Amino acid sequence: MTVSGDDKLRVMTRRTDFRCMRPLSLAAALALVLAGCSSAPQPRPQPQAAPVSQSVKATPVIPYVDSAQQTAAHWVARLDGPDRPMLDAAAIDAQNARLLAEDPSIHDLRTQPAQLPGNEVKAMVGKLSKPPTRTLYDVTGHEITAATLQGWQRDAAIDAIPASVTVRHALVTERADLRSFPTATRVFSRVGDTDIDRFQESALFPGMPVLVLHESRDRDWVFVMSQRYAAWMRRDHLAIGSADVVFGYADQQPWLVVTGPRVETVYTPEQPQLSRLSLDMGTRVPLLTDWPRDKPVNGQLPAGAYVIELPLRGKDGRLQLAPALLTKSVDVATDYLPLTPRQLLGQGFKFLGERYGWGHSYDARDCSGFVSEVYAGFGVQMPRNTSDQGKSPAFNALEVPASMTREERMAMVKTLAPGDLIYIPGHVMMVVGHEGGLTYVIHDTPGVRYRDADGTSTHYPLNAVSVTPLEPLQSGEDALYIDKIYSIQRMRR
Repeated sequence: MTVSGDDKLRVMTRRTDFRCMRPLSLAAALALVLAGCSSAPQPRPQPQAAPVSQSVKATPVIPYVDSAQQTAAHWVARLDGPDRPMLDAAAIDAQNARLLAEDPSIHDLRTQPAQLPGNEVKAMVGKLSKPPTRTLYDVTGHEITAATLQGWQRDAAIDAIPASVTVRHALVTERADLRSFPTATRVFSRVGDTDIDRFQESALFPGMPVLVLHESRDRDWVFVMSQRYAAWMRRDHLAIGSADVVFGYADQQPWLVVTGPRVETVYTPEQPQLSRLSLDMGTRVPLLTDWPRDKPVNGQLPAGAYVIELPLRGKDGRLQLAPALLTKSVDVATDYLPLTPRQLLGQGFKFLGERYGWGHSYDARDCSGFVSEVYAGFGVQMPRNTSDQGKSPAFNALEVPASMTREERMAMVKTLAPGDLIYIPGHVMMVVGHEGGLTYVIHDTPGVRYRDADGTSTHYPLNAVSVTPLEPLQSGEDALYIDKIYSIQRMRR
């Protein structure tokens, strides 16, 4: 997908966690290519896909993609060294340190002063909550009136920001949308296109630290700075605490990292805030290994569950830390996964088929959110938006000059390895492998366009994490995605 207005969170060091075109025929594409604790969870191997009987194979939904190619096992089997480290822990730590030091889209929350100049905060809020220049529509197709837009700007209360802003620290207590304005109203550029909410920026996950810099006129919303993004979020989705407690929570050991697409805490009527709480891939939570085995957690003995610690919001809005349970069947690990091609492909394919969610809407993610959350399970930190990811100085970048010809680009992509990230304006794709003269990618995409055998350009509204070949993807009548590549980022030596 996706970028527009996303700068997002940031993480500090690996141990302190935490935003689409048309083709040639297949024959033409191929011609061009040919021319040029003991009970603690452990990182678990990727399951092998069950064989699919030829009798039940259906016509592919996506051109050039069969059922086998939609499994991690298929691509792993084609690798010479699937378990060879791409980056070891020390290299990942060093890369994360470079990101913190050199990438302007990343905010170092721990070094922010206790007081910020009001003009800086005004500029930050004003840049995000500036008046829209395009006509916007609500979910029913009615135009958003000028009076409504002006009301949202008044609600941002930029004029109320004092000359000096006292910074408050907080932890996010539940998955929280980040918004351009202090409103949950969804707005769209076109009537009927209700997937791309133009006020949706990103999302924050439970346990993420933020700095609270400002509040809306009605005090229901706060403007926060997270490690990768600064935007509006609902006040009731965070809890205020001291800097020591907030950052101490992020540093606490031992911990679990979520390695599945999403896990849920155990249901509990005793502690509703922590009941069935959703935790996304890459989220780190403290593991309470010293919890007495005969002591219930929210009315339940932890015989078949891990005891973790989560933040919750007190009645006064203050931060409290409380135990919760994750069943031992969930997909978590006691350390970041080893960054190998096998593990990386396995993690990426866990999202296959998940609905595309612009700016992390729909409790899902977009293209840049997809790749950053896959890599988060390995402790690799990334900027939030594609525009920042593609130009980040922290990674091993392969620049693609605009002067490079299509033939040269075709030859270049054939040299890419699984895990390499391909950037075109507004979109990112992750390489999974090569087959039949084509380079295959997995990406979170609203849709793709191919030219059929008769020359007709056909759009496929995938709206999901999908596997597609790269070379035939169209970007306009005469252009391909290949023509638009401007950067390739490699999380490897």
